[in-house]
Amino acid sequence: MRDIVVWLAALSFAWAMTACASEPVKTPSTIQVLSKAFSNGGAIPARFTCDGSNLSPDLAWSDPPAGVKSLVIICDDPDAPAGTWVHWVLYGLPASEKGLAEGTQAAAPSPARHGLNSWSRMGYGGPCPPPGKPHRYFFKVYALDTLLGLPAGATKAQILEAMKGHVLAQGEIMGTYQRK
Repeated sequence: MRDIVVWLAALSFAWAMTACASEPVKTPSTIQVLSKAFSNGGAIPARFTCDGSNLSPDLAWSDPPAGVKSLVIICDDPDAPAGTWVHWVLYGLPASEKGLAEGTQAAAPSPARHGLNSWSRMGYGGPCPPPGKPHRYFFKVYALDTLLGLPAGATKAQILEAMKGHVLAQGEIMGTYQRK
């Protein structure tokens, strides 16, 4: 009897693995993200940093796929000494938005909301690395099939959790900044 139970368990496991393997994996489409301020992989001008006016750079992106209900922007620096530093979180952007103008750091287009950055402030905080090697700053755009029901001031972690299973497309542009 025990051999039959073991055999049935093995058969059930094999069937479950086959069923899971045959389901298609949903891969998000790609959105092209551009900026007039810097090219992908290029240096971010000082006016967009703590050494300048601390303005958010302009961003533009290609059309997301059908079914998108909202957009999310996250800018972070994975090279920060204490781990990834979040510079900007903006969510709830209408799907009809095709970009953000330079200087959108404080006034988000309605009904979008700013989240908290690593300075525990809402809005954009520009690159401000310690002197030394250049840091990379990723400006990521996510197209979602839902509206996030989060209040203003949500953290990057809260937004990423709420986005799980809802990303239809994504893209990014990366710029660098170095302080001597």
